Amino acid sequence: MGEAVPATYTPKNILITGAAGFIASHVANRLVRNYPDYKIVVLDKLDYCSNLKNLNPSRASKNLKFVKGDIASADLVNYLLITEGIDTIMHFAAQTHVDNSFGNSFEFTKNNIYGTHVLLEACKVTGVIRRFIHVSTDEVYGETEADALVGNHEASQLLPTNPYSATKAGAEMLVMAYGRSYGLPFITTRGNNVYGPNQFPEKLIPKFILLAMQGKPLPIHGDGNNVRSYLYCEDVAEAFECVLHKGEIGHVYNIGTKKERRVLDVAKDVCSLFNVNSEDLIQFVENRPFNDQRYFLDDAKLKDLGWSERTPWVEGLKKTMQWYISNPGWWGDVSGALVPHPRMLHIAGDAKAEDGPISNGNESVALKSGPTSGMVVPSPKAAVLATAAPPVKSAYKFLIYGKTGWIGGLLGELCAKQGIDYVYGNARIESRSGVEADIASAKPTHVFNAAGVTGRPNVDWCESHKTETIRANVVGTLTLADVTKQLGLPLINYATGCIFEYDAEHPEGSGIGFKEEDTPNFTGSFYSKTKAMVEELLKNYDNVCTLRVRMPITTDLKNPRNFITKIARYEKVVNIPNSMTVLDELLPISIEMGKRNLTGIWNFTNPGVVSHNEILEMYKEYIDPSFKYTNFTLEEQAKVIVAPRSNNELDASKLKKEFPDMLSIKESLIKYVFEPNRQTPLRN
Repeated sequence: MGEAVPATYTPKNILITGAAGFIASHVANRLVRNYPDYKIVVLDKLDYCSNLKNLNPSRASKNLKFVKGDIASADLVNYLLITEGIDTIMHFAAQTHVDNSFGNSFEFTKNNIYGTHVLLEACKVTGVIRRFIHVSTDEVYGETEADALVGNHEASQLLPTNPYSATKAGAEMLVMAYGRSYGLPFITTRGNNVYGPNQFPEKLIPKFILLAMQGKPLPIHGDGNNVRSYLYCEDVAEAFECVLHKGEIGHVYNIGTKKERRVLDVAKDVCSLFNVNSEDLIQFVENRPFNDQRYFLDDAKLKDLGWSERTPWVEGLKKTMQWYISNPGWWGDVSGALVPHPRMLHIAGDAKAEDGPISNGNESVALKSGPTSGMVVPSPKAAVLATAAPPVKSAYKFLIYGKTGWIGGLLGELCAKQGIDYVYGNARIESRSGVEADIASAKPTHVFNAAGVTGRPNVDWCESHKTETIRANVVGTLTLADVTKQLGLPLINYATGCIFEYDAEHPEGSGIGFKEEDTPNFTGSFYSKTKAMVEELLKNYDNVCTLRVRMPITTDLKNPRNFITKIARYEKVVNIPNSMTVLDELLPISIEMGKRNLTGIWNFTNPGVVSHNEILEMYKEYIDPSFKYTNFTLEEQAKVIVAPRSNNELDASKLKKEFPDMLSIKESLIKYVFEPNRQTPLRN
């Protein structure tokens, strides 16, 4: 069973959606193990029934890459298909628990239909997919007649009877349409029930096992005579391996077994394994709505490809029982799933990422997105009348350092506005044990570093406090990078672009800016020296995104850290064009960069340059026409400051390419700073 299936189709880079879930994790682990030359990219938003630990067997493998994100994010899906060179998609991601579909059917529509549509559109747009394996369910056929001797075959009519199966059938129709309309090379599978290790205990078999372990009653819906067919997870993983390599484009394959069992008999078999009297544990409860009597598949077509069920029922059940006995805390508190009629659990809730993302040297990507319009939703009144559902948790949790700083404070405000869960770090960033304790407590998906020493009232302070500057800007930043690297967490580090100065190759006014790969050439201030030093060292940490901020500006013209506020209060200013960062526009972009897990060095400034005089002229036009200012030269400036200042233009084309809607510095200043603060009448 562990041997590789002889191939007729050989993929290179496979995207498996939902692979931190039950079935897909077994498929991913099998492919990683059997095909070291394949790159397996896992995309999962870590819903309530997903768990990163399901991928533990592949954690050390170099050909696995975990990406935290939602299939409903078109930007993320397109990005992955292109940047990872994906040629094959195995689409497992879905909401699958029938009971939940009665109470929250819109969530099933969004995940199972809209999410599939996003994937299909990405396949069409990119044109890079050679195989799209769509994972469906036997429930799309609807209920099988009780006396039927032959199971539903792949050409049988689809007659779904519940919201879950209806969304799966709808997704199938979309897949088929994209195959016919756009030539998508798809294969569809429809499977029986699957059981085995790692399964979330809302499903029948793990639920019965966990209840039996606790000596609690096993709830049987109705009379227990409903019939189901069960396949062991490793057999199913092998079936997908077979379909991947041997399946024919445009075809449907049933993954099933003819060995049927009543739910009542399953409960009795579980009791037998625990050596308890089934009459003592089995408890008959009210039947669930629309509980189909029977699903029965004809699996001959898949057997013709060479696959067959291998694991006997009792053997598989024993393996499953032993696994749950050995891993009682795998899913944490699941008491809500063990009741006879569970309600909707935390969809898009607990990420269960205690062990951190799996990246194996590759960046993990996180991006939360989804439809916010064009979707019919219940009215607020109807929502109030409906059964109260638990609040939806953010898919992200940010740990932010620099609470008392300007950027750190703004980051927290942005997170609150965007509904992102966040906490501020309590430790000093140079304290490794303190940082580790913060991360252990917060369990973040991302760490943002806005801490460091810039000097008060300005960088001249650093010239006389060099040890403190090194401790914060170098030791502290490297500590964060090293701890987050070891824990598999992305680190977004707000750095500085004040490590360059105009030179012969980048003359003032030329429009030739310093690029991300250029070597810093400004050593005039000790502050800049420490920043250049740590930036070079951070290149060795592939989990770090370094953002070169310059002369930050916001709409708050009363804030003393605001560059405009500073120069408006100076008696004299130099008049030199510089790259600058409008935080109102770019800080939200930095959060998005974190979600995408972009790494490396980025010139984090608006495109173009603006001079001190141009800013102050805008100030006069929009704020105070009576404002006056005086210029002086760099030589005159040098007489009143301790350390020289950096003046440069940074090439922001890399950031502009990633975020094409980003405004130029002058446009951004007008939109985000001067228009909102306008005190003067509009010109005719």
